Amino acid sequence: MKRRKALAYLMAMVLSILFIIPSVDAQNVNQQVLARVKETLTVNGKVFKDLNSNGKLDDYENWELSIEKRVADLISKMTLEEKAGLMIIPEFREIEGSKMEQPNNLIDQHARYFVYRSTPSADVIANTNNTLQEKAEGTRLGIPAVLISNPRNHFTMIADITDFKKAKDYYVPTKEGPGQFSIWPDSLGLAATRDLDLVKEFAQIARKEWTSAGLRKMYGYNADIATQPLWARILETFGESPKLVSDINYTLIKGFQGEELDKNSVSLTTKHFPGGGSRYLGKDPHFEEGNFNIYPTPGSLQKYHLPPFIAAIEAGTNSILPYYAYPSNKSADQGLPPYNDKQQFEEVGFVFNKAFITDLLRKKLRFKGYVNSDTGAIIDMAWGAKHMSREERIAKAMEAGANIFSGQKDPQPLINAVNQRLVSEEQINQSVAHLLTEMMTLGLFENPYVNPKTALEVVNNRASQEKADLAHRKSIVLLRNDQNLLPLKNTKIKDMKLYVESFPAGVQNANTIALRKTIQQYDPDITLTNHLEEATHALVWIKPKQDLLSKHPLISIGPDTQIQNKNRIIKIQKTVPTITAINFSNPWLIQEIEPNAAAVIGTFGVKTEALIDVIRGKFNPTGKLPITIPANQNAVVNDKMDVPGFDEAPSYVYQAKSGDKYGFGFGLSYNTEQKEAKSSYIDTFLRNFFNN
Repeated sequence: MKRRKALAYLMAMVLSILFIIPSVDAQNVNQQVLARVKETLTVNGKVFKDLNSNGKLDDYENWELSIEKRVADLISKMTLEEKAGLMIIPEFREIEGSKMEQPNNLIDQHARYFVYRSTPSADVIANTNNTLQEKAEGTRLGIPAVLISNPRNHFTMIADITDFKKAKDYYVPTKEGPGQFSIWPDSLGLAATRDLDLVKEFAQIARKEWTSAGLRKMYGYNADIATQPLWARILETFGESPKLVSDINYTLIKGFQGEELDKNSVSLTTKHFPGGGSRYLGKDPHFEEGNFNIYPTPGSLQKYHLPPFIAAIEAGTNSILPYYAYPSNKSADQGLPPYNDKQQFEEVGFVFNKAFITDLLRKKLRFKGYVNSDTGAIIDMAWGAKHMSREERIAKAMEAGANIFSGQKDPQPLINAVNQRLVSEEQINQSVAHLLTEMMTLGLFENPYVNPKTALEVVNNRASQEKADLAHRKSIVLLRNDQNLLPLKNTKIKDMKLYVESFPAGVQNANTIALRKTIQQYDPDITLTNHLEEATHALVWIKPKQDLLSKHPLISIGPDTQIQNKNRIIKIQKTVPTITAINFSNPWLIQEIEPNAAAVIGTFGVKTEALIDVIRGKFNPTGKLPITIPANQNAVVNDKMDVPGFDEAPSYVYQAKSGDKYGFGFGLSYNTEQKEAKSSYIDTFLRNFFNN
């Protein structure tokens, strides 16, 4: 009997152990641990990865310890070469026939952060992540990798290009279809919705899509204030209002990162500190002719450009990215401590600028995260430091407060800088501590792997795109509606023949054909005609586009903005009552085409279906302009460059045929009453900050 009891007790213990001790990929006391290359250790019934293959549990492998203790232990085990490799961010390039060749070589150089720009389906991204993580796990210390992306959930995204300076088409349409991430309006469009709750829902949905595919860090979002209408990157911003841009960035950070960074977060890198919108004649600092920021208005830096970064810091952004440009001493007084007796600023790029990174960002604004250089900021676009060696540039950037270098694919200059005593290993350790803390907080040391099938299920969730489609509709701004032409209810379209044309029309009229096809399929009740002489009404959708390579940016609608046949637009408008939709990726000059329209609609990177829903009255327009439309070229010439349109002279704002002024916040509705925008999360904080 005793023997039977003993056997039964032993069997119960075995079964208990089998059910209590998790498998390698099971949930383990709220900690999922998954190893594919290295062995695991089971200690007190808990699973840990033996990342350095020494058969014992080291502090950095022990997820029960504080991250601070784990990081300190790992740094003590790393070589200078391993630390230097961690501090570079090369581009991830997929090479046909050998997809992982370049990342593998860079893994061997100890690189762990990679910028990933391609847009395959989510399962392909997930598989790429997993292959990369297996390679990283197999290295000496098993330090995981981090895939970084620019924002990829918007109608327009940054192209997968190798050389910005040769990229005429920097912005391309986002891919649509199964396996692709949900598509939302462009950043300006989100700003036009004025709906912070919807913005937060967007961030939470996108976060799930990103993490499911293995993308854990974003170069975004922009906290730049759009104060110079000629700047070609305005479409990446949330417009010209410091309050609105602050609110949206605060909301996005909370949505993507959560209240605190954790294993479910996407880590954000807010850019471009201290604000990229103050551009001289709109010229971009990717190019030498636009390599400086100028602030002609006293106090404009603190009043307009810094508040969104203060909001981002308050929200807990994990990283901040300085702009390429340097601050020009031709600026008016900005209320900052002077560089010396003769200069307000040191005229070096912001990543090299200690007064901005250490004194302002870290000390004054109390930023606790890490500073990420912009791509190539210490290489091709090292403005004010071009005369220095690569090692000297790295040393100057680190002395200023930078921690990691994007676009750098060779760690040797960083190693040389230490060996030449330009940089101390203590400085290196401080930067590496920031990066390892991020990785561990994101849970990548325990489980960097994702399930490709799950990634597909997440991005194919119909409810996500339905919510995105609502944002598309809410972003559309009704600017003019003569004689209540809109909405085109069924009673109005009964005898209507609608002529449709896209500008530009595209090669062999492809854009116009695609627009007509989408309208016909989405709303077959609309009778279309391909012949203007048969039409009773028309719809033209004008989508100007800037050439980022232009040394003389222009925002007139015409050949300079890829609208070759402006006279054709005017002819259509004068032939039949014409609904004129204009996609504002910049505040275009519209004085030649606006007066002839019967109705005017502003879009900011939206799907055709959303535009049709607004035109047909299936959705009552509620969008508000996130930017001010300039009156004419003279207004642009006299623009202050560092001041938002709403604070320019009254003559700056375009006055429509209706008498309305198309300034920031303007937008009509089919109903007379609209709810006011939700109040700011951080009004009081921003109002009091610089007084403390």
